[in-house]
Amino acid sequence: MQAPAAAERNKGPILAVLREYAGPGAVRVLEVGAGAGLHAAYFARALPQTRWQPSDIDPQALRSIAAYAEAMQVPNMLPPVLLDVSQGWETWGDTQPATLDLLVSINMMHIAELRCTEGLFKGAGVLLKPGGVLFTYG
Repeated sequence: MQAPAAAERNKGPILAVLREYAGPGAVRVLEVGAGAGLHAAYFARALPQTRWQPSDIDPQALRSIAAYAEAMQVPNMLPPVLLDVSQGWETWGDTQPATLDLLVSINMMHIAELRCTEGLFKGAGVLLKPGGVLFTYG
């Protein structure tokens, strides 16, 4: 498992904001670019009403995400999926239009190509439910 220092430092403040958008009922979340998986496991554990779907384009990151889920025993965190955000939303696994409550992207936009940010916003426009939230950080 990878443990980025920045993820360790910012997980608390990010969770405080996510709590505002993750209501008491069931919440479906797709995290794009979950990286090492520390955030995904931490947030899913802290928000048990969520169904947290982590994703990344890097196979090494996918292995780290799976290791975090196993080590932290997070039952509401789904197995990570390979996702290239620069590709159309139709390629984003089984995510159907207007089915997500939250689309989360942390520390991706400032390091990724512009086409990835454009893909993120296009996907959010289709996949989020009415009133759903695209949450970005970094």
